[in-house]
Amino acid sequence: MTVFAGLGTLFFLLAIGTPVGFAMMVSGMLGLYLVGGWGMVGGILSTAPLSTVSAYELITIPMFLLMAEFVLVSGVADDLFKATAAWVGRVKGGLGMATALAGAGFGAICGTSTASAATLSSTSLPAMLKQGYEPKLAAGVVAISGTLAMLIPPSIALVVYGLLAEVNIGGLLIGGVIPGLIVTAAIMLTVYFLAWQDPSRAPAGPKVPWAEKIRLLKVIGPTLVLFGMVTGVIYSGIATPTEASALGAFGGMGLAIWYRRLNKTTLSRALLRASHGTCMIAMILVGAHVFGYFFTLTQVTQNLVSFVGGLEVPRWVIMSLILFGYIILGMFMDQIAILVLTVPVVLPLIKSLGYDPLWFGVIKIVTAEVGMITPPIGLNCFVVARYSGRPVAEVFHGTFPHFIAHIIVIALFVIFPELILWLPSKMGN
Repeated sequence: MTVFAGLGTLFFLLAIGTPVGFAMMVSGMLGLYLVGGWGMVGGILSTAPLSTVSAYELITIPMFLLMAEFVLVSGVADDLFKATAAWVGRVKGGLGMATALAGAGFGAICGTSTASAATLSSTSLPAMLKQGYEPKLAAGVVAISGTLAMLIPPSIALVVYGLLAEVNIGGLLIGGVIPGLIVTAAIMLTVYFLAWQDPSRAPAGPKVPWAEKIRLLKVIGPTLVLFGMVTGVIYSGIATPTEASALGAFGGMGLAIWYRRLNKTTLSRALLRASHGTCMIAMILVGAHVFGYFFTLTQVTQNLVSFVGGLEVPRWVIMSLILFGYIILGMFMDQIAILVLTVPVVLPLIKSLGYDPLWFGVIKIVTAEVGMITPPIGLNCFVVARYSGRPVAEVFHGTFPHFIAHIIVIALFVIFPELILWLPSKMGN
């Protein structure tokens, strides 16, 4: 009864629009009160907030957010799209493929998917429509390409998962590299297939002289340097993820200075937005910590593990059900909220089935990408619709082929876990 009271309160608060962190905090406090009275509530509240926000690894989040804000200020996404469009835009569906490549490149220096989707909406989408692309195809590829920032390091979602699951954050970030490349290739192949089916959907672009192609390559240099300052130093073992995040923030500021976009106004806005994002995530983590105590004391997780362990079914069936559940949750909830709500419950189950928590974290983020484009709450689709002025139904329609492609990719990662685990196993110490 106590468990249902806590969960019922949580879902009610979420339904009326209460921020996730506060909803988890209040429902967790109610559950703790029902279990042990005000003494237990006071004892946990006196320690949980400080122990959560004082974690050294938490510094990674504000640094990566600040890096993302500086990258947005620099306007580098425009140049990335122009460069990729010049090289692949000549083929049918080329601008759509260029959008995926630009999304991957932008995701490699910006860890937030909504910012990536918004930026691509104002750069690549108008270019595709001007060239005569089918609107739903153009909007769909922009929405799905924006999700690459969730997977390709630096990824805020992977950092949050690492903090919740107590998994090595450096390994998680490096584990997202190969899956990120595979997902990018899947998006490009989907666009190619759609253009092959009906060439009028995605006509070829004008020929670009070789001199212009070579000239545009110079914009990729600063992006590669910034990527190396974060992912490269983590992989080589030169720096920890926390130290690399500080290097990334410094490099992002350098990029904004290089493009002469940094001034008092843009610096103030970047610092303020990064601070707001950090406070929001910190509050979510504190609320999850309190709610996690409640779940532990009521033995919900232990009972679930025991129940599933007694089922006479192969472990891949259980994993399929878990991933399907994540896709359903993604239709209605924010991905960070899903992480903090489910990881404390699901992770012990994953471990009991013999799966690697690092592998599951990357799989979870790929599944979250599907939720970002799935109705009715697919956030990236609403972002694209807002910034492009296209109907949201058109955007959702355009993402359906990519939904199918993502399901195939997820199955590939489940069947071949080495695709995720190989690169982290080769990391420097």
